[in-house]
Amino acid sequence: KGVPRPHRMGLLQQRCNENLFSVLTLLEMVGTTALMTYALLYEVGNLVNLPDKRIGFYNFCLWNDSARELQCLDSNHLQAMGISPHGMALATVCVYACLVPIPFHILYLLFMNCPWQRGKWKWIGIIAFTEMIILSGGLAIFLFQTSWWIHPSDFTGGFWALLGTLALLLLQILTATVYLRWGYSQKSKCPL
Repeated sequence: KGVPRPHRMGLLQQRCNENLFSVLTLLEMVGTTALMTYALLYEVGNLVNLPDKRIGFYNFCLWNDSARELQCLDSNHLQAMGISPHGMALATVCVYACLVPIPFHILYLLFMNCPWQRGKWKWIGIIAFTEMIILSGGLAIFLFQTSWWIHPSDFTGGFWALLGTLALLLLQILTATVYLRWGYSQKSKCPL
């Protein structure tokens, strides 16, 4: 009763905006988890999965005309073709390492005691930025190593899911940045 009506409406709107940012970020994190799980676990890391070619983080199979089947190449064959096993291992570690912090990232958002605290939102942006850099680095290394055998039209669901993951990580960074800017503007308006 002691708070004037316009001030109460402003507090209610501020609280709704805070919840909106939290829910939006949670949905982005769930989408990121779903896309990463699809690409790396369901598709088993295969970025190209065609009847005549299967290329991914764990296999490199090309069509053998004489045997009339896919022939998966081992590391010696890959080295002879100019593909570095160390480069492929680094790409695999980078991409799969992005799966590790995602569940903790979601739990961090769900159990933040005060989601409007700017310091916690900075960490959400920092974690998403780190994941985006690691994922894009792993994809770049993989594509650099395999570019002679992959045409852009060859990419299948696993690759597009990883690109979608990058887009959602970028959206998480933008959401956290907008929230921080909004929080600073609300703090300057608030007389408390």
